[in-house]
Amino acid sequence: MQPIVIGINHTTAPVALRERLAFADDEAPAVLAALLREPEVSEAVVLSTCNRTEFYLLADPAFGDQACSWLARWRQLDVAQLQPAVYCHQGLAAATHLMRVACGLDSMVLGEPQILGQVKQAFAVARRHNAVRATLQRLFQQSFTAAKQVRSDTRIGVAAVSVAYAAVQLARQIFPALAPLKVLLIGAGETSELVARHLHEQGVTRLMVANRTFSRGEELARRFGGEALLLSDLPRALERADMVIASTASPLPVVGVGAVERALKLRKRQPMLLVDLAVPRDIEAQVTDLDDAYLYTVDDLQSIVADNLAGRQQAAEVAAAMVDEQAANFYRWLGARSAAQPISGYRDEALRLRDAAVERALRQLEGGENSEAVVRELALRLTNQLIHAPTRALHDAAAGGDWQTFELLRRTLAFGNPVNDTDQP
Repeated sequence: MQPIVIGINHTTAPVALRERLAFADDEAPAVLAALLREPEVSEAVVLSTCNRTEFYLLADPAFGDQACSWLARWRQLDVAQLQPAVYCHQGLAAATHLMRVACGLDSMVLGEPQILGQVKQAFAVARRHNAVRATLQRLFQQSFTAAKQVRSDTRIGVAAVSVAYAAVQLARQIFPALAPLKVLLIGAGETSELVARHLHEQGVTRLMVANRTFSRGEELARRFGGEALLLSDLPRALERADMVIASTASPLPVVGVGAVERALKLRKRQPMLLVDLAVPRDIEAQVTDLDDAYLYTVDDLQSIVADNLAGRQQAAEVAAAMVDEQAANFYRWLGARSAAQPISGYRDEALRLRDAAVERALRQLEGGENSEAVVRELALRLTNQLIHAPTRALHDAAAGGDWQTFELLRRTLAFGNPVNDTDQP
């Protein structure tokens, strides 16, 4: 068993494919259960965000080879369609990948802090459902340590940005000023809260928050001096909105092309900016065909994100070195843990042989046998038993011409001189 990560993200798959593999928070327990039913998988953590769906496992390496087929069966997708987008990392590479994700080094916006909270939440869900034990527990805790070190010891988190910030950056490029705008936020989760904070910093005061649960939307709206609505109020709200930013966990679009078309007519064709930050999408893709409606998805934010990367590249290089060190520390721990059982077994067997030899000698002495003969027999018997396996291994290596193994055994057993080419038959 070793750490394995399989998944897709914004660099390997378009939004249309990512939304096919995405799952809501309340689906996570079922996904964990499905993974743990696989005989090759013993631990699992699942992560689904707008930019990635990933499965962190402690599993037999063979499961990594069939990971793409498993994903295709799970979501009833064509393997040929999925295979180019799926990545699989094993061992040290898997540990390094998780730590890069937790530190924001693998995010669309380099160094964005939101992903760490999402990774922590995924880990907490897995723990609640008994899907993690010692190995993934250690790996994730080490990842959180790495993220904390990167945040405190580099400047990668200075003026931290996120996809939410990129959406506001987009609005600043389109509108001459943001303060006069009437903005509609659809959803009241963490991403919407970040958007609201960034808009507030830009002077936006006319804010509407539409949410499935009114109390949650009301809480967010009150914090920023806005107005709370239900999703059923969207047709009326769209008519008043200059800018719409959607980020819900709905499996189906909550804003249809017909609703936007009607709103534009009532607005007398005043333009409307719509930014869909959700995966699966909240706004029907056909909205982009409407005149005066300007729809952007998370994939469209890439150019803005690229501009934000420039000041973070140097810090990212320092952070990557920290991640490599933390991943190496984890893998040394894993190696020591993996060696503990066979070392313990080897020691237990030696102690068993010792105890059996001593017990035999004591019985012989109680029976009146000569003490010197008993001691000599004890030493000879115990020596033969202890050197039997190493001697056989040395003999087999030499007989098979495996001089590299022979030399390793010789050094391990600390005897004789090195074997050179002239010594070999």
